Amino acid sequence: MLRAFKRLSPQLLVVALMVALATSADAASTILKVSLWGDMAGTMPTDLGMGMTKAKGITHGANSKMGIAIYQSTIKAGPVTFEVKNSSEKTIHEMLVLPIKDTNTPLPYLKTENRLDENKTNSLGEVSELDPGKSGTVTLTMKPGKYLLACNVPGHYAAGMWTLLTVKP
Repeated sequence: MLRAFKRLSPQLLVVALMVALATSADAASTILKVSLWGDMAGTMPTDLGMGMTKAKGITHGANSKMGIAIYQSTIKAGPVTFEVKNSSEKTIHEMLVLPIKDTNTPLPYLKTENRLDENKTNSLGEVSELDPGKSGTVTLTMKPGKYLLACNVPGHYAAGMWTLLTVKP
């Protein structure tokens, strides 16, 4: 490959490099850092500045024992790499990316299993079961809209392990 560049005139070399840089810039994805936290007896990290919210009767915020923290709640549409870290000390967590049309409409929930019905949520992707302290990634092409990031380990969603993400055009 380098031999091919050596045969180019300086002007063509500049054009080839500009095209290569423009192509790689277009292909670059947004990186969204995600922290999964909580051990049912733990507390929310204090440096995140998250406020109190409520959804479908589940209290979510500073008093939650588990949660998902994202460091940007609004991102641009396009490729997004979710860099997910399980910050808990002793609990396995996961992260699903779920498109939602309306924040007031309950998601399909399996009460007997104490978790969301993944067959009916239209999940775009996930970072599956992460051991404490471990990390994982998933890259998705996100369209404009609202999304729920949720842990679907039994009991975790109901314990407050979810957050909203907005994707703008």
